[in-house]
Amino acid sequence: MNANRMKIFAILAVMAILTMACGISSQTLRSLETLVPQMQATLAPSLPEESQPQREAPPPVNPGDTQQYTPPAAVPTELPPANLNPVVPQTVELQTALEQLYDRVNPGVVSLKFSTGGGQSGQGTGFVIDKEGHIVTNCHVACDVNYMEVHFPSGLKVEGRTIGKDTDSDLAVVKVDVNPADLVPLPLGDSSQAPVGMQVVAIGNPFGLSGTMTIGIISARGRTLESMRPSESGGTFTAPDLIQTDAAINPGNSGGPLLNLSGEVIGVNRAIATGDQNMFGGSAGNIGIGYAISSNIVRRVVPSLIASGTYDYPYLGIGALTDEFMTLETCDKLQMAQCTGAYVTNVVSGGPGSRAGIRGARVDQNGNVGSGGDLIIAVDGQPVKIFNDLVTYITLNKYPGESVTLTVMRDGRQMDIPVTLGRRP
Repeated sequence: MNANRMKIFAILAVMAILTMACGISSQTLRSLETLVPQMQATLAPSLPEESQPQREAPPPVNPGDTQQYTPPAAVPTELPPANLNPVVPQTVELQTALEQLYDRVNPGVVSLKFSTGGGQSGQGTGFVIDKEGHIVTNCHVACDVNYMEVHFPSGLKVEGRTIGKDTDSDLAVVKVDVNPADLVPLPLGDSSQAPVGMQVVAIGNPFGLSGTMTIGIISARGRTLESMRPSESGGTFTAPDLIQTDAAINPGNSGGPLLNLSGEVIGVNRAIATGDQNMFGGSAGNIGIGYAISSNIVRRVVPSLIASGTYDYPYLGIGALTDEFMTLETCDKLQMAQCTGAYVTNVVSGGPGSRAGIRGARVDQNGNVGSGGDLIIAVDGQPVKIFNDLVTYITLNKYPGESVTLTVMRDGRQMDIPVTLGRRP
């Protein structure tokens, strides 16, 4: 212990000499004074004196060596306190936006509990769209039920009845009779202004967990699913203009809103892709691919469902190869002029396309599609890269009885064909 004290005094003596030689300021001297206890704690730890390790003496200084030995700096005994609440502006702003959005929107999101004539029961989600008590949800939730309860986040529980259904888009409208003061309508946004990459929020009732909010992005636009209604040819019609999202959607979310960060509904959650390929839910759960009906489809369909209970879609009366079948190999085999567009495989006899002179492909006795069909490359001057483009344009922009102009490639020639649309049968 005495040896350590002697070392301290020796160091202080050297510092005093350096002070006179170099002119260290009084502020530096105060710093040195505060350093003494730290050095003492470093040089004389709380061990028995006989247990103190022998420190090596500094190497001898040769008479001609001008380099002086510098003692090691003391290690601080206390570190500065950590910043336990770092501020990341973007994260804080997003969190605040999500909290405010949930508080504003969740009162307008309801849980639906229903039973069917077969004694089965189920649940889904819906959202309020006006003060008259109209609630939007999926048709596969509300179209074939005998009894339905609507549970509001406020605790209010009432019976609801389905007043409109559309099996093509999978939309339905449920009516409740409640005080308008108990209703918080959600505004519809413009889904055409919702680009891929935009952050979105889903609120719903997954697995009965009401009021659940998840966040993700728009992963893709312009997806299609099969309609719930069979076509006259034995297949199904196409439900266009769906939004793909990676926001977590699970069984029970069906019919709930997909919202932008402004709190506007840009989609109605409809389906998920699961590991067992069950597009309407299933035990496999969400794998990051969900589908929502675009708000612009909702904007066209729902007013008609409220007014008359149904919606009439424009009808072209053709079938075409979908995108997954438009490979280079197929295009070469079918002798197409280009490998983008909607290749017409069949034309419904007596339908709008047939009356306008649209030509379908040759089909052999085994049902294999051959060459000879028209390749639709534009509609009303809008490019058609895949069949989905054609269906989406007609669904969003036309009504039965209106006309479109199809630009087709036929036998190496481009031509325009006007078509008067019918009503989907």
